Parts: sequence; structure tokens; C-alpha cells
Amino acid sequence: MIKDPTSSAAQGVASQRVADILAERILSGELVPGARIKQDELADELATSRIPVRDALRMLEARGLVTMRANAGARVTTLTRRDLEVSYEIRERIEPLLLADSVPHLTDEDLADLRKVMERNESVTDVDEAIALGREFHWITYRRHSTPLLAQIVERVWDTTQSYRRAYMKLAMGNTTTGGGRTHDIEHQLLYDAVANREVETAQAALVMHIRRTRIGLVRYGHLLANASAGSPDEAG
Repeated sequence: MIKDPTSSAAQGVASQRVADILAERILSGELVPGARIKQDELADELATSRIPVRDALRMLEARGLVTMRANAGARVTTLTRRDLEVSYEIRERIEPLLLADSVPHLTDEDLADLRKVMERNESVTDVDEAIALGREFHWITYRRHSTPLLAQIVERVWDTTQSYRRAYMKLAMGNTTTGGGRTHDIEHQLLYDAVANREVETAQAALVMHIRRTRIGLVRYGHLLANASAGSPDEAG
């Protein structure tokens, strides 16, 4: 039987739409780690069949945002404390490479964009806005890269750890004993200065320090993971 290409294309569009909606709910914290995703209910809510929902879940599983198990259905991926440590160790190694590839090619317009994001970030009080601005800041520093594989790895790690980073930032922004938002601003300023001066090694060192501080904070304040996840941070996964 020959498949109708028009029907296949429409199904692909529907699957991508469902995937985009679910990804937004996961990254925004609406769906927390460990949350069950009920395919029938989602299909009814989005007025689609189960096929696009199933395909969307597979797409998100490939991105690391969803875990699917036989006879257990689909759930938002949960990370253990060790998973988080490894994720941030990956960031410490991969992102400096991406930065070094990009920095020599950044333009004056790129630097102006970085400055604007920094200025907006200095007065932000909303955690989700702070996360969005942080991502924007770092992706601007990476935007002139020529290594899409590295960028894909970084984006995946960012997405899979975002729920936990949000929990840590809520603590950091509201508790001066964690270093608070001021330390974050200083680190961004150090990184900006090095990037603006095309000091690649200094920029890499500033970036590693920035990432490592968050990793240490996530491990030190491991109890906060319970607020971001339906499971225990010490569960084997």
C-alpha cells in the first residue's frame, strides 16, 4: 500500500506541534521531573490522535526530556544527583570548546547584544526570566560557532537540567548565603570582558568557573532537588 505523502506530512506537522507544546511545559516547569504524561488525555486536550502524541514523545525521548518504559508509560525525565554532576562536568568540558570556536568571529553587534542582556539581567527578579536571559547570554557568545555537534550536545544538557537549575536559582536569588544573583552578574561581567577583548583562554576560564559554581551549588543544596522532582535526588536512575 502506497502512503499518502500529504497525510504523512500533516502527521509530521501534528507530531512536531505536540512535541513543541510538551517541551515548553517541561522547560517552563509546568511538568516537573517524574510527572506522568497520559497520552490519551493529551490527545484529547490537543484534539489530535494518539499517533502524533506517541511520535512526539519519541522525539522528546531523543532529546532526553522524556523517559518511556514498557508497561509504565511516559514520564518527564528525572535526574539523580550523580546525573547532574556528570551533566555539569560535560558542560565544563564542552562549552569552553564551543566558546573558543565562536569568540574570534563575534561582531560588534554581538557584543552590543551581550551588553543589553547583561543590563536586563541585573534587575531581573523572576526566576524564569533569569533562566531565559542566562541562556540568551551564553548562546550569544556561542552564536558564531562552526561546530553544530557541540552546540547540540550543549543544548541537550541545558534542557535536561533546566528544572533543577530553576530550583537552585530560586534558592540562590532568595538566599544571600548561596552567593545570590550578584555573584552571577559578576561572573557574566568577567566573561563579557574577556570575550570583548578576544581573550579566549581567559573567557574559557571564566566560563568554567561560572558553570562549576552552579554544579557545586546543586550538589551542596541537594535537598532542593525534591522541590523540582517527584522522586528522591538519591534514587538510582
